[in-house]
Amino acid sequence: MSEDDTNTEEYPTEIHDYLAAFEKSLGSVDEMLKTMMSVPRSELLQKLDPLEQAKLDLVSVYTLNSMFWVYLVTQGINPKEHPVKQELERIRTYMNKVKEIADKKKASKLNKGAASRFVRNALWEPSAEKEHTSKTPAKGKKRK
Repeated sequence: MSEDDTNTEEYPTEIHDYLAAFEKSLGSVDEMLKTMMSVPRSELLQKLDPLEQAKLDLVSVYTLNSMFWVYLVTQGINPKEHPVKQELERIRTYMNKVKEIADKKKASKLNKGAASRFVRNALWEPSAEKEHTSKTPAKGKKRK
């Protein structure tokens, strides 16, 4: 028997595709972690503004807790009954707050001077000459 045959005998063949995809995903995570760990954290944080630093920290801690979630599943422990679930929810709350802050930063701001000029120019103002010569229509009559 070849090595491939012994591997397929250890688990049902129906889940082979799932396990292959899982192994590929783990390889991707490993590559990303190696890339991230290749740069010292202090050097990386110096290049980022505070909002980006918060995003990096939140993504890092969320990833770590997600990996622990997967570990619990592989150990046969239900992670939904473990404190890691509350931790992930807490992190998601902070991620949403950071997203709101980032969205507010991107939102257009009201330029009060430009808005007042726009409104002033859009309103009709009678000229001084026409004001004295024009007559107001009598009450009760409709204009055509």
